[in-house]
Amino acid sequence: MKALVLDIDGTITHQDRKIDCRAVEAIRRIRIPVVLATGNTVCFATTTARLIGTSGMVIAENGGVVKVDDEEHIIGDITPCIRAFEFLKKHFDLEKLDPSYRRTEIAVRRNFDLDEARAMLSGADVDIVDSGFAFHIKSRKVNKGVGLKKVAELLGWSTEDMIVIGDSENDVEMLQAAGLGIAVGNADAKLKEVADFVTKGEYGAGVVEAIELLFPQLRDPYRKDDCANHQHNDADDPFYER
Repeated sequence: MKALVLDIDGTITHQDRKIDCRAVEAIRRIRIPVVLATGNTVCFATTTARLIGTSGMVIAENGGVVKVDDEEHIIGDITPCIRAFEFLKKHFDLEKLDPSYRRTEIAVRRNFDLDEARAMLSGADVDIVDSGFAFHIKSRKVNKGVGLKKVAELLGWSTEDMIVIGDSENDVEMLQAAGLGIAVGNADAKLKEVADFVTKGEYGAGVVEAIELLFPQLRDPYRKDDCANHQHNDADDPFYER
């Protein structure tokens, strides 16, 4: 495999969205490029990549923007998303999230009936995905799988050469496109259905479990605890780095 692709929120984080430092330690031991994929903005993804110490390659805005070799590539189109937002605003009290930084989609707070909104947009060229942290109004032609294919194209790879780990329904197409798709234990039921493997560990602990199964030579010989079963005790661990 040539690269490991990781979702951020709910995958390399705890439930409260704080980065799991054990997952970061495992990621830093990998000797293949690591790509971060998120529904969040490209600036957020890039900053996270720098803090973690990955390759800097990112898939942002649910595949609407990808960044490879410090060059951003815009795939999505926000115009139909704006029309859909204005339409839905007549029926729901919508609140945009990070509007100044999003270029291909509109993210809104999860405070309305998603199924009802989807039904209203059934004939439109946009859809709404739930990342678990926001609802994203985006083009039907764009998803993280499309973003993954663009990254592979830019690098001269096949998506079959990539391993993907995620947790949410907006990761479905990305797992389907990858050579190996892994869902962490807390993943959405839809994602678990398409995953090749589901970890026992949840959130960041699931990432640690997956990395150590994929790269057994990287397992930390000094760590006696089992991260897959330890995540529930982190809050009580006075030595755990937050």
